[in-house]
Amino acid sequence: MKILMLSIFAPHFFNWTEQLNDSGHEVYWLDIFDSNTKVEQIDFAEQIIGWRYRWNHPGRYFLKKNAIGLTRLINIFNERNLQRQLEKQIKRIEPDVVHSFVMYLGGAPALPVMKKFPDLQWVYTAWGSDMYYYQKRPEHLEGMRKTLPHMNYMFADCRRDYSIAKDHGFKGEFLGVYPGGGGFDFESFDPFMMDEEDRNVILIKGYQGLHGQCISVLRGILELKEKLEAYKIVVFGAAPEVFKFVETSSIKEFKNLEVVGKLPYQKLMELMGQSFIYIGNSSSDGMPNTLLEAIIMEVFPIQSNPGGATAEIIDHKRNGLLIEDPENFKAIAGLLKKAIDNPELRINAINWNSDRIKPELARERIRKRVLEAYQKIEENL
Repeated sequence: MKILMLSIFAPHFFNWTEQLNDSGHEVYWLDIFDSNTKVEQIDFAEQIIGWRYRWNHPGRYFLKKNAIGLTRLINIFNERNLQRQLEKQIKRIEPDVVHSFVMYLGGAPALPVMKKFPDLQWVYTAWGSDMYYYQKRPEHLEGMRKTLPHMNYMFADCRRDYSIAKDHGFKGEFLGVYPGGGGFDFESFDPFMMDEEDRNVILIKGYQGLHGQCISVLRGILELKEKLEAYKIVVFGAAPEVFKFVETSSIKEFKNLEVVGKLPYQKLMELMGQSFIYIGNSSSDGMPNTLLEAIIMEVFPIQSNPGGATAEIIDHKRNGLLIEDPENFKAIAGLLKKAIDNPELRINAINWNSDRIKPELARERIRKRVLEAYQKIEENL
């Protein structure tokens, strides 16, 4: 069948779409924000890029950065409309299915166009904070409630978001829970896996801002300075606020602390293979991909649990520890202390995850389920 994908330029999307290579489906991607960049990873798909600007005038990027008001004025005349472009592509391609990724990006903005094609099947994928956080914002909730009743199928990275979608009007078929970017190729990570007794890194996700709560973790670490001296502490993907906190607090005196910005994926997985504890903390998320990466790399996870999403795979004290209040740094310190002081807890958790969860995250196993889901859609056309 013909599938028209609506998504921003995002690694999760490319990893998901790559699963459809050699599947027999014709895949088209309309780049919602138009990065005007061809992606080799999904070169089997027709990529609709370069559509947004009528005239790519000299100095556009300079003006975008330094003269926002002038850029907005120019774009009134220079920028093409996403809805008109979507309608144009639907008429040209005649897809069997439109697949929207993220409600407020690829879902609600497409609704006026999809209403013009009532027989066209509509699939939706929820990622991360897409449902949980944005349902709390009135302007997004309104769009959600108008859009969900028109959608026929749904994928999600946690069951929580299916429940939220039903609460706000989704009456279609739920196709299941899948990692946002598909499964993982275990063999490619094997060279990075160190033995448990050789691991000495405590790895911390460095997000801070709208959802991330890394600073709460760092405040917790300050409570455990002496206990942590034997280990290396690495904060990765650190936000500017995290760097500032480190520079302006006594944590900068930790000689065993390393704070880095965005890392190449391979480097992150190398760090995972050296780590014995992973901590991810946020006030809103779906099923965190980094948590799944920690599980497949056999790292003991300590993870926040917004809306109960993480508890779908982490049973507190059995196969990891759950942070129930992402701002309570003393409680986070207590969880980290518990993990350090209880090697048996860590070993049992890693064995549990390796036996029961890791196999379900294999790339080919996830791909098989994904293709079966698309097959079900095709059979119902």
